[in-house]
Amino acid sequence: MHPARILVAEDDAEINRLIAKYLNKEGYEVQSVYNGKDAMSRLAAQEYQLVILDLMLPKADGSEVLRKIREKKTTPVIILSAKDREIDKIAGLELGADDYVTKPFTIGELVARVKAQLRRYIDFTPNAAAAPPAVLKHGGLQLDTGTYEASVDGRKTPLTAKEFGILKLFLSHPTRVFTKAQIFQAVWQEDSLADDNTVMVHMNRLRAKIEIDPSNPVYLQTVWGFGYKLGEGN
Repeated sequence: MHPARILVAEDDAEINRLIAKYLNKEGYEVQSVYNGKDAMSRLAAQEYQLVILDLMLPKADGSEVLRKIREKKTTPVIILSAKDREIDKIAGLELGADDYVTKPFTIGELVARVKAQLRRYIDFTPNAAAAPPAVLKHGGLQLDTGTYEASVDGRKTPLTAKEFGILKLFLSHPTRVFTKAQIFQAVWQEDSLADDNTVMVHMNRLRAKIEIDPSNPVYLQTVWGFGYKLGEGN
């Protein structure tokens, strides 16, 4: 099995080298770039299982790189940023990031977040030796857990790894109501870092992709005072 390939896009050479050093020790294949233009060139040329992305990159900023990634790919993206306000974190998640790490950070925390993201992403990657993957259906929704594709009323709908994970959770348990903490634990697989805002941002983004009217959802419905449930659909 080939090691996961990670792209580190960080213009601070010392931080970039530190991240690459520790991820290499964990057995990952790490490639480093120092500006947004080179990041986009690398991403167009080959596949990565994860991207660590600084928002303040020269030549093309991280937000532009992230938009390019999300046009075609579901690759997990961890944002690095010195901006630590809640509004900045929410904006990063709404752009399509899977996680947001503020500077300064500990390398141990970053490595743990990398491992968590890769676990989730690789779990959704087809394995030719495994049994045929399930196709989950509910109303007009369809998830193919082998090809990692989602469709709504026959229209393919690109989802990030976290969005796919959330939808898979609900379609796998169509009668269950989930709290935000339960969603976070199941999809992010982190107990101690439970974050209601992160779940809410991803739910809102997912609704915008699968609902005809996100303000009046028929698939992912709010259970006030508790959490969310799967509605009957169209």
